[in-house]
Amino acid sequence: MGNAGLRKSLYTVIHGTDTPAGRRFDVVLLWMILFSTLIVCLESVPAYREKLSFYFRLLEWFFTLSFTLEYLLRVYSAPRPLRYVFSFYGIIDFLSAVPTFLAFFVPGFRYIMTIRILRLLRVFRILKLTSYVENAQLILRALFASLHKITVFIMAVFALVLIVGTLIYVVEGEENGFTSIPQSIYWAIVTITTVGYGDITPRTPLGQIISSLVMLMGYAIIAVPTGIVTVELSRIKAPDEEAPGAPLTCANCGQTVKKADNFCANCGQKLENPA
Repeated sequence: MGNAGLRKSLYTVIHGTDTPAGRRFDVVLLWMILFSTLIVCLESVPAYREKLSFYFRLLEWFFTLSFTLEYLLRVYSAPRPLRYVFSFYGIIDFLSAVPTFLAFFVPGFRYIMTIRILRLLRVFRILKLTSYVENAQLILRALFASLHKITVFIMAVFALVLIVGTLIYVVEGEENGFTSIPQSIYWAIVTITTVGYGDITPRTPLGQIISSLVMLMGYAIIAVPTGIVTVELSRIKAPDEEAPGAPLTCANCGQTVKKADNFCANCGQKLENPA
């Protein structure tokens, strides 16, 4: 078998899911990703790390070398290697292999291997869950359509926390823990997002009144971006919600109905759909 035949065979198995071999390869890969992520999480537990350190390292290198080999084979078998390398999945595949090697320079980098969990996004393609992908694209379209409005909203919130932080700094002062405007801005952000860590709290009556108003304001602010995205979602129809052709008008009651409907939803009259 020549290089062209080998690359084609590897592409069918590694990049494709329509063949039994390709499907088995991807299913095994998904289980390896899950297991390797579990190992990384367990290794971060001190009790397990002390007792099973050798086995964790052994498994870590096994998975790293396996994913590195798989990545190289994906690059080799891809019709356009550079296109794959700089694609979303290509970057994720690369990042899933390098943390163990980077750990030679920065030991904590090995825990970044949990990024491998992003490779499970392939499960939608492998299991043919196209409706999930379509709905994810619908949400992304709504977010991009809301980008300018959300940007304006974030800028307004930033201005608000700056003003509130400065105000609480003036009211409370350094003697009550608000030692600087940046620290007061931190308090304003924590309060307006209704997190409330409690590490810094107003102690004067006026400061407590401001704090109460900011907390109440926070509930209203949280609802704003949700409403923006919801409006955009209502404007963008999902593919499975789009009816082919133009809408019809019921001859009995005049109600506008979808061309795909057989009966009027208002009066129940049978519709005559033109061919």
